[in-house]
Amino acid sequence: QVQLVESGGGLVQAGGSLRLSCAASGSTFSPNVMAWYRQAPGKQRELVAKITSGGNTNYADSVKGRVTISRDNAKNTVYLQMNSLKPEDTAVYYCYANLYPFTYWGQGTQVTVSS
Repeated sequence: QVQLVESGGGLVQAGGSLRLSCAASGSTFSPNVMAWYRQAPGKQRELVAKITSGGNTNYADSVKGRVTISRDNAKNTVYLQMNSLKPEDTAVYYCYANLYPFTYWGQGTQVTVSS
């Protein structure tokens, strides 16, 4: 049974930084794609950033230049470094992993940015 466990969320002032981590359980689990999504109240879940097993990355336009996604394949862990945070970044952030044909989601971690 694969589980994704997120950590690192919290309350931060605008302009601050947070680093989210997501560890995937299962010694043989090696997802093709790992990603971070977020969902703000009243809004749809949206992709923040994704990274392939080969290290290729994609970012939402709203976070480009402020956010960096990285992964440690040996630890099955993906990270999201967020800088220059804005109040509009406030959301529940979800870790996502894909190992075709299966997808997995974490339970979510709250990020709140105060103005």
